[in-house]
Amino acid sequence: SVRHLEDSMQRVTIPLSKSKLLFLLLVSCAFVVGGYWMFTMDAAEIESQSRFNSPLFVHGFGLAAIVFVGLAAVAVFRKLIDPSPGLVLDDRGLLDNSGAFSSGFIPWSDITGFEVRQISSRQRILFVLLKDPKKYIAKFKPIKRALLRANQSVAASPVAITSSSIAIGFDELVTLVNRYLSAYRQDA
Repeated sequence: SVRHLEDSMQRVTIPLSKSKLLFLLLVSCAFVVGGYWMFTMDAAEIESQSRFNSPLFVHGFGLAAIVFVGLAAVAVFRKLIDPSPGLVLDDRGLLDNSGAFSSGFIPWSDITGFEVRQISSRQRILFVLLKDPKKYIAKFKPIKRALLRANQSVAASPVAITSSSIAIGFDELVTLVNRYLSAYRQDA
């Protein structure tokens, strides 16, 4: 659960959830195994199927699952062994370490608000709306810049936080960040 380090609402530390991360790692590994199975299927067996009977499609899908889900599994494993908290809120801003492409420290003065988007019936994402997203993206290395730009092209912001890796529920996450933003953002 959430470990609160509060001094008159000065700091809340939310750890990474090892159980959620372990579940994500197991699911990722299952997809990699499934991808390997698809990649190594005999072409004649694939062609004999009534649906998805293209060896190129099935082998390509299997390879994509191995590569992309495999990379995700590595990222999840790295978070699993990371001793740092997943999210820290204090009077200066928020420190995001919740995902593979975490955004790091963002001062309240750079945040204009938050937006919740429903991705599926069970998955919601909290987008951190920034005053100057381009300036924020520019401070990262090229690969992370490209990922943040891609995120912003499909969403309201390059910065997204989910509760899938932290020891807090999504609704509580939204309540906390809004409470801190209201208390500490100083509009100029």
